[in-house]
Formats: sequence, structure tokens, C-alpha cells
Amino acid sequence: MGRLHSHRHGKSHSIRPAVLRAPSWITLSTSDVEELVVKYTKDGLTPSQIGIKLRDQHAIPLIKSVTNKKMGQILEEHDLKAEMPEDLENIVKKAVNLQKHLKTNKGDNRNVRSLELIEAKVHRLSVYYKRIGRIAKTWKYKSVVAQLE
Repeated sequence: MGRLHSHRHGKSHSIRPAVLRAPSWITLSTSDVEELVVKYTKDGLTPSQIGIKLRDQHAIPLIKSVTNKKMGQILEEHDLKAEMPEDLENIVKKAVNLQKHLKTNKGDNRNVRSLELIEAKVHRLSVYYKRIGRIAKTWKYKSVVAQLE
């Protein structure tokens, strides 16, 4: 898949398992994996950090292959799902940091364009999440509101 705001294609450099069966080397049961997800969430890790930790420390390539549930479903069952999706939150933080940079560096015209592109991503992603019901229909990104959060 190509990059959104550039003229090049990207590669993730990691390959997901082709088969959705649980590998034979996993010794943890379904409930153990769910407990680990809940524990790491309560420790303050984001879903992507939990996935990396399970992959690197517990040799679990995909949670879905072991538990037959996605991580979001596990977090929903335990009432631990974040109110704002992780990717949207990261992009909003990036925009806020860039706005702070532009307040102190008035002549940085190149990053004015970068801020416009980031805010376009925020808008597109928020439209998607509103459509699927992940965030409230009334949620709106404003640069002043984002700085206060």
C-alpha cells in the first residue's frame, strides 16, 4: 500500500502469519492470554504495545489465533476499551506537538504544510470512526480543543 501524502510505497518489514491456527509452540491457554491482555492494559500499555510484548516475551504471534477473539473484543468484555482509538489519539498528539513547535518557530513554513496534512488525516480517520460508531457523532477536532486535552 502506498503512503498517503508522499510519492513512495511503504513496507511494514514484518510479515503476519499466513495461517490463523494457533502455533504448536504456544503453551499458554486462551484464558491465560486474555488475563495477560487485561493485566497489561491495567498497567497502562496501549493495544499495540501489548501485541508487541506478547509477541516478543510470550511468543504469541497473533492473539486472534489463540483466543479466537480480537484484542478489542477482549478489552470490551472487561470494560477496558479506551474512549478514543489509539491511532486517532496518536495523530492528534502529533498535531498538538507540531502546533506548539510552530508557535515558537514562526518561520518554519515547511511544517505548516505538514500540520495541514496531519489535520487532514485526523479528519479522515474521525469520519471513519464516527461511521462505525467507535467515537461519538458529535466529536470534532479543533486545534484549540486538542491543546487542552
